[in-house]
Amino acid sequence: MMEGTSLRKLVLSIVIVMMMMVELTKAELHYVGGNKAGWTPNTNFSEWTSHEKFLVGDWLLFGFNKVLYTVFEVNETSYEKCIVQDFIKNITKGGRDVFELTEAKKYYFICKDYCFGGMKVAINVQDIPAPAPAPDKNASPSNHSIQVTPFMVLAIAMIWAFLFKYY
Repeated sequence: MMEGTSLRKLVLSIVIVMMMMVELTKAELHYVGGNKAGWTPNTNFSEWTSHEKFLVGDWLLFGFNKVLYTVFEVNETSYEKCIVQDFIKNITKGGRDVFELTEAKKYYFICKDYCFGGMKVAINVQDIPAPAPAPDKNASPSNHSIQVTPFMVLAIAMIWAFLFKYY
């Protein structure tokens, strides 16, 4: 009897972990400037951001030499004037620093000593798109397909094995 309870807990734990992994994979890690050491004065950040899509929940990775460079989150006025005074947050920690984009808005980041040399970036963050609406029930019949993911296959297999082996 105890063996079945332990197995149920194990199966439930595995399903929960898998669901968490699927949820975590929705967020994207953006290497600021395009690579692991992209937070440098010779990077065109406007060009880089034009090819990126930033969503709520995504992360920025600032890779830089912490002896030479800094990362500060600032407001729009401080961004335009390259002023660190009254910054929102000092991101500078160890040269491989991450920042989570927690809301849909424009974020501004500058380097204290190299901002006037172009070392600043504005990130426009969008809300996560809503899922596609359900098909109209009154629409004419069509060939609808279901997209089966590896997660679904594993979950179904685990449920199947659990139900038929222990009942």
